[in-house]
Amino acid sequence: MDALISRIKQDGTVLGEDILKVDSFLTHQVDPVLMRQIGRAFAQRFEASGITKVVTIEASGNVPAAYVAEELGVPMIFAKKAKNVTMNDELLTAEVYSFTKKITSVVQISRKFLSAQDKVLIIDDFLANGQAALGLIDILKAAGAEIAGVGIVIEKSFQSGRSLVEDTGIPVISLARIAGFEQGQVIFREADL
Repeated sequence: MDALISRIKQDGTVLGEDILKVDSFLTHQVDPVLMRQIGRAFAQRFEASGITKVVTIEASGNVPAAYVAEELGVPMIFAKKAKNVTMNDELLTAEVYSFTKKITSVVQISRKFLSAQDKVLIIDDFLANGQAALGLIDILKAAGAEIAGVGIVIEKSFQSGRSLVEDTGIPVISLARIAGFEQGQVIFREADL
């Protein structure tokens, strides 16, 4: 997606050998115009798939997932990283390791929001080692839901996430794919959309 790639080139910051900081438009401060374009791109790709829910993990995936859900006209669900006192329903859970935070969290979704009648699109901001997507896949399978695909805003193709997710038989669609970083610059590879 050209607008996203341009924005990464303009405002993304490479930190070390494997981190891309995009907090000025995606992961902290959000550009709603770009998010709407991202929502439309994923919705156009999956509009004929019969999606009934869009699912993500809090927090940085929430905004792009909400725009995708709005475009598809379906609810968005986010897996919570912490249980609060109002979550007294049966919970579907999975352990997820965060590459950037270097911690493992138990993420959870109330079973009442997912069923075997749902066809779900997973949306997330980044795909690196695939742990967030795999955790969501586990939760969705436990609910009996069908998974139409995994939509990723920015994929770090030099890490193992894509192949791990595709090994489950679920397609990965990424708007921006990064081949690597060289001298503080992002090297892109061809995106899926």
